[in-house]
Amino acid sequence: MSDSEYTPSPVEDCFGKSSAPESGEVDCDNAGGSRMQPEGAGSWKALLVILLSVFAGLAGLAYYASHWKKEIVVREVVIEGARVIPRSELVSELNGCVGRNLQDIDVSELRERLLGIPYLRKVSVSRELNGILRVRVVEREPIALTLFMGNRMVIDDEGLLLPETRGVTAFFPGLIRISGIAHASDYGRGVKKLTARDSTQIRDLIGALRLSEYAGLLINEIHLVAGGMTYCTAKGSPTRFILGSEGNFKEKLKKFEIFWQKVVSKKGLDHFDAVDLRFRDRVFTRGYESPDIQQEVSL
Repeated sequence: MSDSEYTPSPVEDCFGKSSAPESGEVDCDNAGGSRMQPEGAGSWKALLVILLSVFAGLAGLAYYASHWKKEIVVREVVIEGARVIPRSELVSELNGCVGRNLQDIDVSELRERLLGIPYLRKVSVSRELNGILRVRVVEREPIALTLFMGNRMVIDDEGLLLPETRGVTAFFPGLIRISGIAHASDYGRGVKKLTARDSTQIRDLIGALRLSEYAGLLINEIHLVAGGMTYCTAKGSPTRFILGSEGNFKEKLKKFEIFWQKVVSKKGLDHFDAVDLRFRDRVFTRGYESPDIQQEVSL
């Protein structure tokens, strides 16, 4: 064979050797013997660079935010949920907050201070990055008025005795009056609480009055008597409507309404000294002329 007719094999082209791989393909770019890089190595490095850049950016933002928050001052105090408590009373407890550094406000200490106001049941205090100190309050719900140890007080739905204020009488007009409360214990923060028995009885009776058709419009005072002989009086009438202490106030008030329609509306308000509503399907009455004689009235 002549030199002009010789065509070297692919392996001989690259290495000058006559042996060739089984596939018959040779990568001449790697003929110098360098190893090939694993597939995807470049994309992994790029992802690592991106992640490092993101973390560095977040760290920078956190550092900047921490310094920025230290420079924010309270420019306004926003109070939400107050109805009975005068805003001036709440503001006086928050005196000195405006103009202070936002980060220096101890929200826990501020919350405890506000809970010292008797009419507040719950308080939450939050700091906002726009310079607002937001105070959300939940007030106690008055359900009745009473006179306790010579002081005009308000009874709330948990049996607490709270000082009567103009805000209460203005926002809760027509609160029923309770008399005969003799005992109360210390609840804390200078507040007294009724006994569990008195509290439950008052709450149940007032709940029944609110659900009644019109007994709640007529009855204006509830009297607690030692031994559980609870009775109520209606507007313009000295008659004692005896309710007892065994519950079933809804049924007893319904009998009160029927008796009022059938008897009181015909004979007048001053005919009876006492009307006993404790018995089923009938009431017993006692008149002024014969206080020792009871009369039965079927309903």
